[in-house]
Amino acid sequence: MPSFLRIGRGLAEIRRSPPDGLLGSQSCLYGWNHVGFRQYWCDLDSLEAFTRAMPHGGWWKDFLTDRHGNGFWHEAYSARGGMKAIYVDMDAAPALGAFAPQVPAHGRLLSARGRLGR
Repeated sequence: MPSFLRIGRGLAEIRRSPPDGLLGSQSCLYGWNHVGFRQYWCDLDSLEAFTRAMPHGGWWKDFLTDRHGNGFWHEAYSARGGMKAIYVDMDAAPALGAFAPQVPAHGRLLSARGRLGR
């Protein structure tokens, strides 16, 4: 099964059984081929726990292994200040990447916590 179908099933599962710390989630259609998801988390610890645990860890691994031509971008903003973004297979970085300087993820920048300066 293509990775994007597995991700779609995973998003349906999140709606059925929201992970701890997820305050809200919205799906958005930005164009006929550009789907987005907005999520609100109570804190970075909850978001990190979700992304590192199954099934999300499996979805992400599957996606990176077999993207079927799909790109991915993710941005995170902290109410305490700070933001971060990652882009995978994007022809041109959207949103923050369109104007903010891009910095390779090395050292402390390999983790969301490091990129947000926490």
